[in-house]
Amino acid sequence: MKLKYILAALVFMLTAPAHAELEIDVRGATRNPMPIAIPEMIGSNSNIFTKIVGTDYGDKVREVIAADLDRSGLFKIIPERSYIDKLTSIDQRPNFIDWQAIKTQALVQSQIVELAGDKLRVDFRLWDAIAENQMIGKSFTTTKDNWRRLAHVVADAIYERLTGDKGYFNTRIVYVSESGPSTRRIKRLAMMDQDGENHKFLTNGRNLVLTPRFSPNMQKITYLEYVGNNPRVYLMDLNTNSRQVLGNFPGMTFAPVFSPDSSKVLMSYANKGATNIYEMNLRTRSIKQITFGSAISTSPSYSPDGSKIVFNSDRGGNQQLYVMNADGSDVQRISFGKGRYATPVWSPRGDYIAFTKMAGGAFYIGVMSPDGSNERLLADGYLVEGPTWSPNGRVLMYFRQDRGSPVRLYTIDMTGYNERRIITPSEASDPAWSPLLSL
Repeated sequence: MKLKYILAALVFMLTAPAHAELEIDVRGATRNPMPIAIPEMIGSNSNIFTKIVGTDYGDKVREVIAADLDRSGLFKIIPERSYIDKLTSIDQRPNFIDWQAIKTQALVQSQIVELAGDKLRVDFRLWDAIAENQMIGKSFTTTKDNWRRLAHVVADAIYERLTGDKGYFNTRIVYVSESGPSTRRIKRLAMMDQDGENHKFLTNGRNLVLTPRFSPNMQKITYLEYVGNNPRVYLMDLNTNSRQVLGNFPGMTFAPVFSPDSSKVLMSYANKGATNIYEMNLRTRSIKQITFGSAISTSPSYSPDGSKIVFNSDRGGNQQLYVMNADGSDVQRISFGKGRYATPVWSPRGDYIAFTKMAGGAFYIGVMSPDGSNERLLADGYLVEGPTWSPNGRVLMYFRQDRGSPVRLYTIDMTGYNERRIITPSEASDPAWSPLLSL
């Protein structure tokens, strides 16, 4: 697949040329990212209620914006040392000849203002440096201690305007932090921003935790915790940091996953040698069995509209992927490639299902259409497992372990070319991506 820039009729003339709108087509894939310039932020003292912000906040916000866009693989940040034009006001029209001379296609003009009441405001304009017109202008305000999230919001707005897709930078990741020797492994629940910053632990490590998952409304997470040898499914409220037991389910293989409206969860439960999928109503705590039989059926995931469920099962002899209606009817096998398939996750866009594949002594992260067509493998290794989707359905995160090396988190986009490691304080596995946050 190739990324392409939709820039029709590019005629470099001093007279007003006709240009198509600058845009990245993320359905294609080229290894030539769009050159984008992000000059230093302009301070402002335009009225008595504001004062010039020191370079500290401006530089930090700008660095995060640039890092977000660069990490996406779609943009190439033009080095500041090559800039010719000096922007001194948010209202100043850029000298586009200077920006074109260094091959700029997109230009971010911005200012940061410190407001009374310990607040910051960022104003920015995104310019098409070739067509010489403004593509978007926005302003965002938040508290100073929220400056990093402010930067992510700006990066999301730029990403959305240039790709047509929602951004994914203002999000969080919950995952299992691992430490200690293999015989006494400590696994703690941890959470961080998608770029690895603002890291914190949610559990103390006394008990083993597995399979954390966000609710679609971002207010809660579920996870499995072993208290002694007994697995318990917990529901944690992220606003209050309180938690409650959903139930004690001996033989539970995976923690529940939420329905799109956060009212129900799906879970796998082993009973009398069979593992089947059950649905729990979170309001009434009533449980309904969805699959039946002696096979192992597990790893359920709802479609974005909640009408269907994908899961893996060995009912056909080996581990494959199946799709059924949400009530358990009309079960259809969708994977037919060589090897075994596991951990299916439906994309938030509904267009793909991500999965882990095991074949030929290796592991793979792949995607396929919901009907099983268009299977593509994006990443491979000694162990790669547990994909989770960014909220815009364009990037996957998973954990990787090479032979004899630590377990680490990685992201890869739908092109399969842009694999990036996410730095964590210790080893990390089983990530889950949050929905897009508000500022």
